[in-house]
Amino acid sequence: MRWNVWVDDWQMQCCGEPFHVGSTVSWTLTPADRDWLTQVLGEETAATIDWGEEHHSDPSPGRRQVEARVTGIAAVHARMEPLPGENAYHPVDGVLSPRTSADGWDPDAGDLKFVGYVVTLAAGP
Repeated sequence: MRWNVWVDDWQMQCCGEPFHVGSTVSWTLTPADRDWLTQVLGEETAATIDWGEEHHSDPSPGRRQVEARVTGIAAVHARMEPLPGENAYHPVDGVLSPRTSADGWDPDAGDLKFVGYVVTLAAGP
């Protein structure tokens, strides 16, 4: 079984453990926020991400615990746009860049801000 999982930059920075391709991870997964992912990565890429890695939310019926091997990592950098009528920004137009490891602290890339990772996990034989 394979899953593509969204990992927020701030979740990794706060409570995450660094990992690399080939690592075995034990994660709590929640259903992915497809609306948000569509804004950042576009509809086609967002549709491939079913789960988000989670450290902080309350238990919910959709949560699942997995132990799986990391088979792929892509850092996501995005252009930031102001939210209408607010003093806040949200990411849009994300770019995926392959990585062999992740620690939550990828540097920004020019005017693109690091916002997280798309991680592919494989469970079972």
